[in-house]
Parts: sequence; structure tokens; C-alpha cells
Amino acid sequence: MANILHPAAAFTRRLTQIKQPSLLSRFLTWSGNQQEDRFMWLGIALAGHGCVITPVAIFFIVMGGLSLPLFMIALTSMAMVVVTNLAALPTRITIPVLFLSVVVDVAILLYLLATAL
Repeated sequence: MANILHPAAAFTRRLTQIKQPSLLSRFLTWSGNQQEDRFMWLGIALAGHGCVITPVAIFFIVMGGLSLPLFMIALTSMAMVVVTNLAALPTRITIPVLFLSVVVDVAILLYLLATAL
């Protein structure tokens, strides 16, 4: 009976139930909630990314002919991670920067693999 008398209210309720947050907003919310584990993320960023991923990317850049632009992109992406962590920014900023830096290094590796073949 309520739907017959107030059809707009039922339609509005249905629209609000269908709307869901985007993947980016859910990721940013999750990264903001990781503030308690900021030292773990600092360790992952500096040890995992700085001592494993970036040196591997630089090694393949050197083996691929030492392209200066690729070398600078790899170093700049690592510098982004170091600067955000040394500035003690919140995890809602440092975690997306870390993932962006990893994506840049993987893109460099894929580019080098594609040009080698």
C-alpha cells in the first residue's frame, strides 16, 4: 500500500541501494584504514621495493642497453616511495604511491621484454 501512495519513495530507496562505491574509492578507504600497520608498509616499501624490485628493474635496464630515460624513470619512482615514507605521510598516501611505483617498474620490465623479442 505504501508503494501505491508514495511511488517516488520506493524508487529513491532502490536507487540508493544500487549505487556502490568505485574500486578506487574502496582502495583509498582501505589504505586509509592501514594506518595502524604503517611500519609494516614502511618495511615493505623500503626493503621489498627498494632492495628487490627497483634493483631488478635497473639490472634489466642496464642489460637492455642502458636507456637513460628508463633509468631515470625507475629511480624517480623509487624516490617517490622514499620521500613519502620519510615525510611520514599517512598510509592513504604512501600505499597508493607504493603501488604506482611498482606498476611503473613492472611496466619498464614489460617494455624491455617487448623490445627484446
